[in-house]
Amino acid sequence: MSPSRPDLPEASAQPYSRSRPLPPYRGIVAVDAKDFTGYPAIEHGAISQAIPRLLQTSFERAGIAEVWAERRFPDSTGDGYVFGFDPAKMPFVIHPWLSTLQDVLTEFHLHSTGAVRIRLRVSLHIGPLPDAGQEYDGNGTPRNDTHRLLDSRPVKAMLAASSANITQVAAILSDRCYQDAVVSGYTGRHPDHFLQVPATVEGKQFDQAAWLYVPAPSGNLYDRRILGDRVVEDHESGNTQRAEDSRRAAGRAAAPQVQYRADRGNINRGTVYGGQSVQNVETGGDYIGGDYVGGNKAGTVHGNQGDTVHGDKHEGRR
Repeated sequence: MSPSRPDLPEASAQPYSRSRPLPPYRGIVAVDAKDFTGYPAIEHGAISQAIPRLLQTSFERAGIAEVWAERRFPDSTGDGYVFGFDPAKMPFVIHPWLSTLQDVLTEFHLHSTGAVRIRLRVSLHIGPLPDAGQEYDGNGTPRNDTHRLLDSRPVKAMLAASSANITQVAAILSDRCYQDAVVSGYTGRHPDHFLQVPATVEGKQFDQAAWLYVPAPSGNLYDRRILGDRVVEDHESGNTQRAEDSRRAAGRAAAPQVQYRADRGNINRGTVYGGQSVQNVETGGDYIGGDYVGGNKAGTVHGNQGDTVHGDKHEGRR
């Protein structure tokens, strides 16, 4: 009698060898906490537990509690969470859920002063995935692409370049998700709310068109320069001060330049010690050929601020 042994898994048919039904289409949502590995290890467990609770609260407040209650193949990734859902609900997941998630995280930060901050990247996709209630359901190319989108450079740069006081959520949608749910008009957000980007992942053969959406923008998020490598590299190396200095410099460069003018007089933009005199050289009519200013124009004004005129100003015009 041969010893008992576990049954081997059934061999799957080779691809392209015969036709078979597509797996059911599922919407896929994946989230990932920014800077998770930057927190002390003792806090990782608390963050991992908080993320599903925050997601549940946000779905309930957005009026689509059933998306969470009926989620398919849910899985915690430690610093994030992923699950499938009925793709018919995708327009509602894009809006109002992403905006509601932004509000829930903002409220969480207000009530957890001194605790960790949880800012989330979110990726959304649609595609056929096995979903028969088995242990390994949900695996397939659409699931892989969802995670690639979540790790892509544009969405990382978008969250890194924004203000931690304002922007808590940055989302990236696959082109299929955008075309099916947004361009079609089913989502309560105009296509102009979304920014097309090339989604690439360092070290991975992945390059797809995707769409960024930020419910609460801050800073220069829609400056396409932030989508380059510089912002992400500054953030990953911890050199966030250089990124902040760059943003401030860009703001100063964009400020309008103010010019000051005082015909036949002085403009004091500082402190003046001593008297000031202006000698206007008239070249004919009312035109001034040039001014000569005497005295020191730095400091508080002491003495005569007015014009000192020698002679008759109208002598040449009589």
